[in-house]
Formats: sequence, structure tokens, C-alpha cells
Amino acid sequence: MLTVFWGDWLDLRVRIPQVAASGLVSPLIYILAFGLGLGSAIDQVTTPPAGDNYLEFILPGMVALSSMVISFGGTTFSICGDRLFTKTFEEMLLYPVHPLALHLGKMLAGIVRGLMTAGSVILVAILFTGRFWSFVNPLFLLLVVLNCAVFAGLGVIVGLNVKSLESVGLFNNFLIVPMSFLGGTFFDPSTLPVALKAIVYLLPLTYTTIGLRAAAYKPLAEFPWYSIPILVAVAGVLAAIGARQFSTQQD
Repeated sequence: MLTVFWGDWLDLRVRIPQVAASGLVSPLIYILAFGLGLGSAIDQVTTPPAGDNYLEFILPGMVALSSMVISFGGTTFSICGDRLFTKTFEEMLLYPVHPLALHLGKMLAGIVRGLMTAGSVILVAILFTGRFWSFVNPLFLLLVVLNCAVFAGLGVIVGLNVKSLESVGLFNNFLIVPMSFLGGTFFDPSTLPVALKAIVYLLPLTYTTIGLRAAAYKPLAEFPWYSIPILVAVAGVLAAIGARQFSTQQD
């Protein structure tokens, strides 16, 4: 596992500023447009269920969103590049390691990518709110890591199966982008009608967002502890699928 990860890390370490900054664009736009723009109007008519204002309410969602996008996209494009362009993926398949270790190595590299970007958004959140401990407490950071693990694992599976970069765009447009808006990043999922709530709570990003929001602003007694085992279970299922995919992969 560490051998696979180290190969990605050697490439990743020279691009740390680029990776950390690449996922900041969308969250900053959302913060400016929704948090400061639309949020000022929302704050006049209602009080958010977590945080002192709407900007604070969406900031944990921005951390979840950025870590999702980079963990998934970075992992997918890394594997696609190895498979379709540099043609070095076949060499990795010859490593004398278990298929699960291959998956975990690639997933770990995706987690690191996601944490780099999430760290940048957390810094922005601290600067906007002045709440340092809210965004760096162990429970908050654990959920960020689990979120990165889920979407890096999904990125591995997609990277192993797509036939072209255009196919990656389809997954991004029909899976990641809708989840960015439906995963509770801009609203409280508990207030939705039952039919919509059933859809929203099928998305792993929803559990990350509500968990991060509670970890940042609410007392420990109100934390949704179910979010942690759900994210662990999803990451575990994706790891099993990814390991099986590696064991049968032929390029």
C-alpha cells in the first residue's frame, strides 16, 4: 500500500500549492455569492439551525464539498493518466501486493489531495468566522478524512473503468455536481419533505455535511454519531469493490 502511495506522493509533493489552491475556486465563489450575498438577505428573515448566520452555516459544507471534488477528481484523473496516456498502470498491476493494497494506496493518495484542499478552505473559514477550534477539533477532522476516503475510493473505481477523459466528465456532471448542491451544503436536510429527504439521505456527502456542521457549532450531545459508521461503511464497501476491480483489471 505504501509503495503505491509513495509513487503518487513523489508526483504530488511538487504540486502541493497547486493542489491546495485548485479546490478553493468553487468554495470561494459560493461563499461570496451565497454566504455574503444571498446570506445577508436570508439572515434578515430567519436564523440558521447551526452557526450565527448563513455564512457560518454553509462553511462546513464548503469544506465537505471541496474535499469531495478534489479527492474524487484528483484520484480519477491520476489513474486515467496512468492507464490511458503514460501507460504505466500495467507496471503497477505487476506489483507483488494484494489488490486491496493497490486500492488503499491509490485511495490514500486521494485522501491526501482532499486534505490539502480542505485545509485551505478551513483556513478561509477560520478567517471569516474567527472560530479556530470549531474547524480543527478532532471530530471535525475525522469527518473530513472519512469524506476524503469515500470519494477517493469512488474515484479509484471510476478511474479503473472509464475509457476516456470524456467519460470522467460524465461522472462529474451527473454525480459530483448534483451531489454538491443536494448534499446539504446550502440547506438543512431535516427540513425537506419526506420524498426529497429520502433522496438526499442516500448521498454520503449529506452525512459529512451535517456531521461537520454539528462538530463545528453544536454541543457534543447533539452530534449525529450515526454519520461516522455510515461513512466508514461506505468507504469499506468501495474498498472491497475497488480491490475486486484491481484483481481483475486488464489494460
